[in-house]
This record gives sequence, C-alpha cells and structure tokens, in this order.
Amino acid sequence: MRHDRSVRSDELLPCPLEQLGAWPDQPWEDHTVAKVGPRPGKIFAFPGDGTVSLKVAPADGAELRLAYPVAARDAPYLSKQHWVSAALDGTVPDEELRELLVGSYRLVVAGLPKGRRP
Repeated sequence: MRHDRSVRSDELLPCPLEQLGAWPDQPWEDHTVAKVGPRPGKIFAFPGDGTVSLKVAPADGAELRLAYPVAARDAPYLSKQHWVSAALDGTVPDEELRELLVGSYRLVVAGLPKGRRP
C-alpha cells in the first residue's frame, strides 16, 4: 500500500533526534546520522537518499521484509540480521517508520553499558 506522499530524509531526522540523549553526527561527508550515548556514541538511524537504515530485532526485520518486499531490504554494509533499510517512498506508512525509529533507538540504548545510557 502506498501513501500519497513520501517522507524525505530531512523530514525524518527530527524524529530520532527527539529521543533522550540522541544527537546528530556526520561521520561521512554529507551524511547525517542519529546517535545515542556519550561520544563517540552508537548509530541507531542512517537516513540516506530516499531510505533510512534502522536496527531491528531479527524477527521484526524478517516481518518487515515480508510485509514490504520492495521497500524493506537489507541495509548496505550492516548486519543483515540486525539492520534493515526502509524506502521513504510512502510504501511503509509514516507512523510505522516512526515506530521503527523508536524501536531502533531502544535496541541501541539497551546495548549500551548501564552507566552510558541516557
């Protein structure tokens, strides 16, 4: 199912940055990512050109790929089991994208040592 309007990466970035302790970083030229934790921090969202890569539980990633086989794919250069890349073309509903972003944040925070969590 497609929505009438797609989300652009620059529209999506404020959502992950609203999370407690989240901050933007530019580890690569022209690419802003969302990180959490004390510097250097851990990335939990990679907004890209028409996509966003997010950390997911393996079962959730498999379910997302089944539900949106064209729009949800393996995230390039990242663990196929724990990361998924979702197209921002309107196929994945905006609310679901926001839930995925919050879920990615929570997974990354849970992996931080307790003393480094926000």
